[in-house]
Parts: sequence; C-alpha cells; structure tokens
Amino acid sequence: MKDLILASTSSARRALMDGLGLPYRTQSPGVDETVAPHLSAREAVRELAARKARAVHARHPDAWVLGADQLVEVAGETLTKPVDRDAARVQLGKLLGHTHDIHTGVCLVGPGGHLEEAVETARLTFHPVTPDELERYLDLNEWEGCCGSYRVEGAGQALLAHLEGDRANVQGLPMVTVVRLLRHAGFSFFERQ
Repeated sequence: MKDLILASTSSARRALMDGLGLPYRTQSPGVDETVAPHLSAREAVRELAARKARAVHARHPDAWVLGADQLVEVAGETLTKPVDRDAARVQLGKLLGHTHDIHTGVCLVGPGGHLEEAVETARLTFHPVTPDELERYLDLNEWEGCCGSYRVEGAGQALLAHLEGDRANVQGLPMVTVVRLLRHAGFSFFERQ
C-alpha cells in the first residue's frame, strides 16, 4: 500500500481527505511561506504547494506527499491570512458585495521525485452586509488562519451569494484535481479492508 502524507495540519483539508477513504497521515511542512512579490497569486500558490510537498517529501522520500496552498485575490490584490480582527475586518470589507477569486495550488511529490502540480480557481461573490452583521461574523473567529478572513464550510457560507467552481477548492483542497493527481500516481480507491 502506498504511503500518503498530507503536508498540512488544516482541519478543513483533513475533512476533505477523510471523505476519500484513502489511508493517509498528516505532517506540518514547516516551511517559510514568503514568496517573491512579483509573483501572481496563481504563481505563488503553485510555488508554495510545491515547497510544502517537497519539504515533507525530503523527510519521507519513499512516500507520496500532497501539498496545498491557497490565496484570495480581489481587484488584483492578494489577501493572505489576517494577523488580527482589524485586518480581518479590512479584508472582508474588500470582499463583501464584490466578486473575488480563490486560487489553490496542489502538488503531489512521490518516490524518485515524481511531481505533478495544478492550480484551481473558484470565483465567489459575497452579499453586502451591514456593519453590525460584519461584527457579529467577526465575533465567531472564523477569520483566524483563513485567507480572506472567512470559512465557507462554516458560518461564512451565509456570506456567499454566488459560487463558480469547485466548492471543495474554496474549503482548501480541490478534490476533483486531487483525485486526478492520485489516480495518475497509481492510487486505487474503494479498497476492501
């Protein structure tokens, strides 16, 4: 059986992987997430996903390692994880009543350096909300650790007016793409235990 490691400790990514029924384990990549400022959001998530996968693969060269990274882009500006509630308020202020993109890079690295990469983009439009409703949402602390300051798998789905693309991508891992990469790597699904 192939050893599969998810180079992430994200609970949302784990929940999506759990749905596949494939045995896997997780490990924090522990990498510097700084990227060159001239990179587009799509280029940055591709680079970061590969950096995370390669870091864990270096520790487990016989395993298959899946890395992922995600950034939000609105009106040409890239949003990362907010540092505090005030930063989350500013980020959401740019998203509410507008359309933005979520880019997720995925990278699968296997034995012998086999590598496959992809970037998926979903487009979201958020409802405009009142300042009081925004503060009530911020009270939920879903902004913590989330690019764009929301969780669509949580209460943040009430912000969503329209979605084009893979909802799983918005949650942190584009599962249609992940399954394609795993199948290309020879993983089989629905195995009897």
